[in-house]
Amino acid sequence: MKRLRLITWVFLMLVSPLAGAVMPAAAQTAQGPVILLTADGPVSPAMESYLRRGLELAARERAALVVVQLNTPGGEVGVTGQIVSLLSDAPMPTAVYVAPSGARAASAGTLVTLAANFAAMAPRTRIGAASVVGGQGEELPATLARKAENDAAALARSLAAPRGQKAVDWADEAVRSAVSATAEEALNLGVIDVIATDVPDLLDKLDGRVATVGGATVTLHVADATVREVPMNPVEQFLQVLTNPNVALLLFSFGSAAIVIELYSPGGYIAGISGVIALVLAFYALGSLNANWAGLALMGLAFLLFIIDIKVPSHGVWTAGGIAAFVLGAILLFNTSYQPASLGLIVGLALGMGAFFAFAITAALRARRTPAITGKTGLVGMIGEVRSPLEPQGFILVNGERWRAVSPGGTVPTGGRVRVIRVEGMRLVVEPLNELAPPPVR
Repeated sequence: MKRLRLITWVFLMLVSPLAGAVMPAAAQTAQGPVILLTADGPVSPAMESYLRRGLELAARERAALVVVQLNTPGGEVGVTGQIVSLLSDAPMPTAVYVAPSGARAASAGTLVTLAANFAAMAPRTRIGAASVVGGQGEELPATLARKAENDAAALARSLAAPRGQKAVDWADEAVRSAVSATAEEALNLGVIDVIATDVPDLLDKLDGRVATVGGATVTLHVADATVREVPMNPVEQFLQVLTNPNVALLLFSFGSAAIVIELYSPGGYIAGISGVIALVLAFYALGSLNANWAGLALMGLAFLLFIIDIKVPSHGVWTAGGIAAFVLGAILLFNTSYQPASLGLIVGLALGMGAFFAFAITAALRARRTPAITGKTGLVGMIGEVRSPLEPQGFILVNGERWRAVSPGGTVPTGGRVRVIRVEGMRLVVEPLNELAPPPVR
C-alpha cells in the first residue's frame, strides 16, 4: 500500500504541470474587483478615451468584470467602431448596463451594448433605432445609404450572433428599420441577458455565468465582489459636457456675439479673446456632434445681418431677418437622429440676441445724431474752478486741465466757479456763476 501511495503521489506531481498548461481551455474562475464605468451622453471621443482608460486600469488590476453603465442618444460612427473594438478585445469579461430607469442605448449605443460579453438593462429603459444617417444628420444618397446601411447591419448581426437568431434578426431591423425595444422586449428576443434594478442586482444575476475572453472561458464569481467606480477625470468631463448640443449652441452664440462686440468697440481685447476661445470650443463640440453645416451657415448669416443693421440702420429690418436666420440655423444645426438642441433655448437666445443688437443699433443712431465736439470747441459750456483770482485774468481748472482765463464781467476770487463762453486762441473767456464752489483741493 505504501508503494502504491508513493507511485500515485509521483504520478500526480508529474501530471499537475500538464494540467496547468491546458487550464486556459477549460473554465476558470475570474478574480479581482468589478470596475464600474459610467458613460452618459453622446458617443464622443471623450467617452472613447474614458472607456479606454478604464479598461486599461481594469487590466492592470486583473478585474473580474468591467461594467459600463450606459445612457446615450447615439453618436459618430467612427468613434462607435473604436468603442466596439475596445469591448470586443478586452482582456476581461465586460457588461454594458443600460441604466438608470429612463435611460436609452439609442443609435450607436445599440452597437456598443451588443459588443460586450453581457448586455443588461434597467426597467423602463430602451434600446434600438440604429439607422444610419449622414455625418450631418441628413439622409444619405441612395447608393451611399445602401452601402452604409449594409455595413452597419452586418456589424450589428455579427455582434448579436452569440445571442441567437432572434437577436440577430432584431439587430438587423434596428439598423434597417430603426426599430426599438423595451427592456422586457429585448430580454425576450435574447438581445440582452438580464434586467437588473441596480448594479448589485446585476452582479447577482451575472454570478456564475460563463464568458469567452481571448479564446478561454471565464466563470464569473462577482456576487460579493468589490465594486470600484472609476469616474471621468476633469478633462474628460469637460470635453463630454461640450458635446451637449445646448452647451455647443451657447458657446457658439456667446463667441460670435463677443467677436461682434470687439469689432464694434475695439481696444478692450477681453471680448475678442473670450469670443475666440468660446468659438474654438464650440467648433470642437460641433465636430463631435456632426453638426449640420448648413445650419451653421445660417447662424453665421444671422450675425452678419445683425452687424449690417448696426452699420446701416434700417429700423430693425436686418435684425428681424437675423433672428429668423438664427432660429432656423439653430434648428438645423443639430438636426440629427439622436439629440437636438432645446427649442426653448433656441428661441430664448434668438430673442436675447435681437434685444442686444437692437440696443446696439439705438446707441449707434444716437451717436450719429449727436454733433461731434472735439478739441477746444468742446470746452464751451463747461464749468471751471478758479485757481488764481480773475482780475480780470487768471487761471482756472476745467475738464482736468489748467487754462489761462479772462472774466470780462468782473473779478472772480479763488475757488469761484465760472462757465466757459468762448475760446480765444490759448485763452478762455468765462463768465462767473452766482454759486460758490468748495475750496479747491491743494
